[in-house]
Amino acid sequence: MALPDAAIGIGSPVPTAVLSGGRKIFAGARVRRLRNQRGLTQTRMAHDLGVSVSYLNLIERDQRPLSASFLVKLAENYDLDVRSLTGDDGGELVEDLSKLFTDPRLIGIDVPRSELKDLAVRAPAIAHALLRLAAATPAVAPTPPPPGPLAAVTMMIDRAGNYFASLDEACERLADELRLSGPDLNAAVVDRLRSRHAITVRALPMEVLPNQLRRLDLHARQLLLSESLDAASRGFAAAVQLALIELKAEIADTIATAGIADMLAMRACTVALGKYAAAAILMPYGRFLSACEATGYDVELLQARFGRGLEQVAHRLTTLHRPGARGVPFFFLRLDRAGMISKRFAPGPPNASASPLPVTGGCALWHVYHAFDRPGEARSQLVELEDGRRFITLARTVRPAAMPWGGARPSFAIGIGCDIAHAGSLAWSAGIELNGPAAPIGPGCAACHRAACRQRGAPPAGAHLAFDERQRGLTPFRFTDD
Repeated sequence: MALPDAAIGIGSPVPTAVLSGGRKIFAGARVRRLRNQRGLTQTRMAHDLGVSVSYLNLIERDQRPLSASFLVKLAENYDLDVRSLTGDDGGELVEDLSKLFTDPRLIGIDVPRSELKDLAVRAPAIAHALLRLAAATPAVAPTPPPPGPLAAVTMMIDRAGNYFASLDEACERLADELRLSGPDLNAAVVDRLRSRHAITVRALPMEVLPNQLRRLDLHARQLLLSESLDAASRGFAAAVQLALIELKAEIADTIATAGIADMLAMRACTVALGKYAAAAILMPYGRFLSACEATGYDVELLQARFGRGLEQVAHRLTTLHRPGARGVPFFFLRLDRAGMISKRFAPGPPNASASPLPVTGGCALWHVYHAFDRPGEARSQLVELEDGRRFITLARTVRPAAMPWGGARPSFAIGIGCDIAHAGSLAWSAGIELNGPAAPIGPGCAACHRAACRQRGAPPAGAHLAFDERQRGLTPFRFTDD
């Protein structure tokens, strides 16, 4: 964060060398670059600033933080905007450089994260040049095997930013037609399947349909649904079937546009797009976005207004990326008690990289992992990543279907969230001090470098471990990034 403008004028007081949130300013590389750009020796700069050479040397080596008085002296002597010293520390650049060293041609070259950060801060132009060169040079590696069907679905969704314009617009038109039959879209979908496609929707006892939730019997012209599904899920299942029939061409075009040709992958993508279309039919874009903005994205009110389940509403929130009519860019994940992630959606463009979502594992300090302690209760939380980015999140348990007495009852928790910049749009941010303390979470121990985290269960990947039989710290892992 930058210091306020009032803090950088000549003679203006800077209240503390600690930024909001308690973080000290270490900017030795930038001070050194400033000195070199002006052709100054350490002795000359120390004289200009009224400090000792040894003190300046400690600052340049990041062994002392920049004090408020030091910042004022820099501004007075060098006509400097101190925000150039207190701004971004190159976190995104470091992440891009880390990805660069996953190239197969660089296997065996161990570059500590500290060196990447040093390069990003001290020589950002060189770092950007390396990234540009890498992007322009194709990797020399064997042709990878085609992705499996689930990977193909993920690739299709990620490339589209989880918004399929032509399909979503076709769903909205279909929803407008269905509304002519009455306000109950569930009933309208069932009626359209019967009247236009001669398909009757029937709910059957679990003993008749023991291993399925939905099955289309083309011979009998019936869509069979399990009685274990609640009303919202039955309506959703019927909408999936209607979409697969009436929007078949749009779904096929979307898959073809994604460049997917493998037959099994195409079928997996068809299933995924059928569900996407069902949500877009039952929660048509324009009406749903207007309701979101009117209610402050109150998920429980949206459930009631559209007659949908919480997970269905949460899914739909991640798809509101229509140009000119974008909603809040939410991320989403679903997991079980063991932390196994079964669904994961990153925020849409241009915020696709802004989320704390883990790929595997996760952080037990994030409340989505504690939702099972208080089933059915929606809880919001302010969280902060290691690089200082903050997010507001909401978590609650969901139950996928009813189970007979005595049977295993699967349960899941879902979490949605967005960057704190959008908190003002959310009803569920009320009561949270957005500038106050936040839960210090990470994307999993392997990708987190918080040394003092007492929840840590594993060291960071690639970190240099140290062991000392004479002492034991807060965690079993002593490590450095050097």
